[in-house]
Amino acid sequence: MDRILAVLKKEFLQIRRDRMTLGIVLMIPLIQLLLFGYAIQTEVKHIPTTVFDQSLSAQSRDMLEAFTASGYFDVTMTADSYDVVTHNIDSGQAKVGIIFPPDFAHNLKRGTSAQVQVIVDASDSLLANQAIATANSIGLIKSQQILVQKMPSRQLPYDIRVRPWYNPDGITAYFMVPAILGIVVTMTMVILTSVAIVRERERGTLEQLLVTPIKPLELMIGKILPYIAMGYIQITVALLVGVLVFHVPIRGSLLQLYLLTLFFITASLGLGLMISNIAKNQMQAFQMSFFVMLPSILLSGFMFPRAAMPRFIYYLSDIIPLTYYLDIIRGIILKGIGFEYLIGQVTALLVFSIFFLVISTLKFKKKIV
Repeated sequence: MDRILAVLKKEFLQIRRDRMTLGIVLMIPLIQLLLFGYAIQTEVKHIPTTVFDQSLSAQSRDMLEAFTASGYFDVTMTADSYDVVTHNIDSGQAKVGIIFPPDFAHNLKRGTSAQVQVIVDASDSLLANQAIATANSIGLIKSQQILVQKMPSRQLPYDIRVRPWYNPDGITAYFMVPAILGIVVTMTMVILTSVAIVRERERGTLEQLLVTPIKPLELMIGKILPYIAMGYIQITVALLVGVLVFHVPIRGSLLQLYLLTLFFITASLGLGLMISNIAKNQMQAFQMSFFVMLPSILLSGFMFPRAAMPRFIYYLSDIIPLTYYLDIIRGIILKGIGFEYLIGQVTALLVFSIFFLVISTLKFKKKIV
């Protein structure tokens, strides 16, 4: 018993001395509980919406006001053509497009159904289901208001025509499989590289590298190159499984997908290297990697739409590399869009890659001086 107590005392003293590990253990649950409890919402509101109003009448403005007053649709841009609506949805700037035809007001006045076309980006199934249900409900409510005020009619005054794009059948695998691919790459790239420098230091092999003429930047690049090859192998296997087993369609260019994936792999590897240079041991590296992984899964749009998150959390998720890669992989696989629609996401990943690599190099230099 005395020996056990002696060992326990030694371990508690070790934990007390290792303040960084103790801080991580105490702060991670608190921060993540507050962050995710506040951020995760299953009810999607304030969906970015683009409007093409060809009627330009009081009736179309009244109907549009019903959409915005519901709290589910935020008109963030207007369009002057159907092509602009398509571009806004393809690029991800809008998730819903509302189109009023030129004869909208005329049909209402003569007692026939006035059609409203609602285009929904169904590549995000949870957001799409909410938008479709809300749009249909608004059409029914507005129709009932008119029918109560006037003589009953065999036709509903408002005819909401919902058009789900990219995943019209709402197949969950189409939405989830590309995102899971991004999660798998993030997990392996960040976790494996996060222990790379720490492992070398603990084994004593880092000193052997330091006596060679190799430069810190060259060491960082040498560390990530094998993992880039590993990442591409993972992506290839995952795509084959997605297509052959889950029948996920690849509507865009496979070559562009592979090229743009490089930016995401390097950003993830750079993040792992930065953690490896900050951590003092492998346990700290694993803990810090875990701290990075949960926000990547829960805040990037992998499981919950970013549009449902509070504004502060929405902007906070912009510092997560996976957020941009999900736009890239879902855009290419489900929407069939190309690089011209994804310049912003690629630029963000490039900035992340350079930033993490520079910080890792500077941190490594500081340690060896």
